[in-house]
Order: sequence, then structure tokens, then C-alpha cells
Amino acid sequence: MAIAAFFDIDGTIYRDGLIIEMFKKMINYELVNQDRWLTEVKPAFDAWDKRLGDYDNYLGKIVEIFKETIKGKSCLHIDWIAKNVVEQKGDRVYQFTRKEIERHKELGHKIIAISGSPDALVKEMAKKYHFDDYRGTIYHTDSEGLYTGEITPMWDSASKEKALLELKEEYDLDLDACYSYGDTNGDLTMFKYTGHPNAINPSKELITNIKNNEDLINKVKIVVERKDVIYHLDINNTIFE
Repeated sequence: MAIAAFFDIDGTIYRDGLIIEMFKKMINYELVNQDRWLTEVKPAFDAWDKRLGDYDNYLGKIVEIFKETIKGKSCLHIDWIAKNVVEQKGDRVYQFTRKEIERHKELGHKIIAISGSPDALVKEMAKKYHFDDYRGTIYHTDSEGLYTGEITPMWDSASKEKALLELKEEYDLDLDACYSYGDTNGDLTMFKYTGHPNAINPSKELITNIKNNEDLINKVKIVVERKDVIYHLDINNTIFE
């Protein structure tokens, strides 16, 4: 049986959200009106930036406008923007996960991305880092390649579980020998199914759920990267507020 390393992208490989970079491009290309940033997104961003609001609320505003904006537009246009985003921003990654990708390649493991970002972005990141496969949030198109507004998400735990089990069958994977890397509660099922889970700069919600799960508390490795220092933490002795 084969071994794979499953990587979330946003906040795990990439040091922010790829869809945020794409949203900025869409404003620059006048696909999104600047007023929508000022009235809908910026208040949520300012609240999160001051640590008074929730990051998911900020990201949710962007996803909502992104979904609305691309409806009826050609996937070729969005693919082109995604390619530009990754060409210009794709090197902005954590050194820990970059090294882990290289290590798994040297060991002959499959490298697979499972990310909540739009599949156009995930595809470009997978190409850049020579992944074997990927799964992202699917924004469906019609027969003419125009976005319909329908999506199949990949940001929640249930969707990632379904994708992981499908990939297990496709590649004949030994999940007990596999690795996973993530940073939010959406990655929890990857941690439950794989033998070597790694929480990278984990959210408070993710740490709380790991600490409350007897099967995970002694299995998950906690890694925090700040500036040019990588910290490996013992979750049993980690204090957080």
C-alpha cells in the first residue's frame, strides 16, 4: 500500500488565504466594485486585524462576493486570474511545510492538497509544488464554461473526509502510515484518519477539539512558525486563552 501526505493550503502552506489575493486582483480588474470592499469586507477585516472580530467572518464575506461575482462569467477568465495570483504570490509559504513537502517527495510519498480554496487556485498551487493530486472547492460551470453559481465546498470537515476516503481508494493508501497537515477545525477529520497528523499554527477551536479527543491528543504534533523560528509544542503542556 502507498503512503500520502495530505496538505491543507491556506494557513498551512500559504501564509494567508489564496482567495483573498484573488479577490484583490478582481478589484484591480474591476470585476468587483471597490465600494463592496469598503462597505462589506473592510469592516470585517478591520475587526479581525484588531483581534476584535473573527477571521472566518472576514473570509466568509470574500467568499460570498466571489461566488456572486463569478456567476455567469467564463472559467477561462477566472483560471487566468488564478494563474497570475500563484505566479506572483505562490512563494509566500511557511518554511516548515515547504520543507515537509520536499521531505515527503524524497521519501516517495504521494503529495495531495485538500483545500477549501477555489479549485482553480488549488490546481495552480498543486502544479507549482508538483503535487500528485488535489481537491478544492468546485465552482461548477455549464456546458459553455460559464459559472452557474453552484458550488461543492471543500472547507468543512465532512467534505474533506469524503475526499480523503475517495483518495484512499484511488491510490490504495495505508492511512495509518499517512501524514496530514492543517490549521483549522475543517482539517480535523484528516487528523483522525491519518497516522501522523500535524497542526500548523492551529486555531483555538482546532486545539480545543484535539485536547478533547483521546485518540488525537497524543498523536497530533503542534507546529508554530513565527518570523524565522519554528516551534514544536507539546499540546499537553500548552496554555492558551
